[in-house]
Amino acid sequence: MSTIDSNPRNTHLVISAIGEDHPGIVESLSRTVLDSGCSIEDSRMSVLGGAFAIIMLVSGNWNTLSKLDSALSHLRRQHALEIITQRTGPRQLSSPYLPYSVEVVALDQPGIVHQLAGFFSARDINIQEMSTHAYNAPHTATPMFSAHMAVEIPANEHIASLREDFLDFCDELNLDGVIEPLKI
Repeated sequence: MSTIDSNPRNTHLVISAIGEDHPGIVESLSRTVLDSGCSIEDSRMSVLGGAFAIIMLVSGNWNTLSKLDSALSHLRRQHALEIITQRTGPRQLSSPYLPYSVEVVALDQPGIVHQLAGFFSARDINIQEMSTHAYNAPHTATPMFSAHMAVEIPANEHIASLREDFLDFCDELNLDGVIEPLKI
């Protein structure tokens, strides 16, 4: 099927780092990737509480990725980061899928992420990406929860039935939810 990398000579390294947040971490990390001769293909960065967290997919040839892996030890010390790396290849898609977006907003309550994951897992739907946020509603300060997901629905799935099941699921849990084609 298709892959995420069009250059078969490139290999990939997934880098995950977490540490106390302070200015300069992203600049140092991106400089280290660039100086090693690699390229950042995909990344997610966030400040969570007082911690900075990043996960990124870096590409390069075998030698440049080895150089980068070695250079990361300096960043570990410089920024007091916990860094984990793992070599990976291009993603292989075993069957066609339809990219959909899922949005959920609700009163904050334990288990929402688990219940959402269970709904999609039971239907063999892959969650490609998820971001969640707990916050206080304006004016009332009511604890709220929101989730945004990108899911991969198997092409043979009956979308109208899935949408109906999802809306029933949301009604049972008192969630406001929407599932619609992902706008790329």
